[in-house]
Amino acid sequence: MQILDGKKLAKKIEQEVEFETKEFKEKTGRVPGLAVILVGNDPASATYVGMKKKACDRVGFYSVTHEMPEDISQEAIEETIKMMNKNPNIDGILIQLPLPKHIDTTKLLELVDPGKDVDGFHPYNVGRLTTGLDGFVPCTPLGVMHLLDEYDINVQGKNCCVVGASNIVGKPMASLLLNANATVEICHIYTDDLKEHTKNADMVFVGTGVINLIKEDMVKDGVVIVDIGINKTEDGKIVGDVDFEKVSKKASYITPVPGGVGPMTIAMLLSNTLKAAKLHSKEH
Repeated sequence: MQILDGKKLAKKIEQEVEFETKEFKEKTGRVPGLAVILVGNDPASATYVGMKKKACDRVGFYSVTHEMPEDISQEAIEETIKMMNKNPNIDGILIQLPLPKHIDTTKLLELVDPGKDVDGFHPYNVGRLTTGLDGFVPCTPLGVMHLLDEYDINVQGKNCCVVGASNIVGKPMASLLLNANATVEICHIYTDDLKEHTKNADMVFVGTGVINLIKEDMVKDGVVIVDIGINKTEDGKIVGDVDFEKVSKKASYITPVPGGVGPMTIAMLLSNTLKAAKLHSKEH
């Protein structure tokens, strides 16, 4: 069993981004800029945003966080997004999800300029991903693909089971695997008998937020496990969606939680923001 070390690869990618950012600055006289919208006081969201800010600082990006109160109006957020769409110093716009119940998330995501949509959630970029065209891809599934590449794990022709069908992880994950010629099955909360689907899969990708959802009797020997889940146990421990202790004994490769997919998500955000900056500099 080999651990897929996302922390190590994320560090390597970060160093590459830092080097390319210096080159970009010398060539264009500007630095890539990322703007984040953070609404309310969800502690997990605040932690993520803090981590993103630190990562931007490390690679030499300009970054700004718009912190907004829980009860802010839809219009006020929309105005901020419009302002950032027009701001030439901002290359990437990120709306930290989830948003409070009274906010229409879809409307906000559609308002972001697709060329600044470094999270890859705009329907324009979703469409480009689905049809195999270049665009911005959601950071978490993109990070997973880089992690598999790093360990020379080829998905072509493999039976891949994606558990969880969210727009943020499951659906884009399935699209990327399909684009890489894998045979893809998507399972979700309404799937009858999950085990029936996971036990024959060569690779299982799971992101549901359910502790120990995937158990050892649900997978075959030699399976590749990518655990995208991140959960807190009652005693404050961070764990994934897979029973790591037992499943790892059957797996050929497995991602740890923490230290697997998480760091890769932030590395891809940096990479997407740099990509956006390069595209914008060509336009001017």
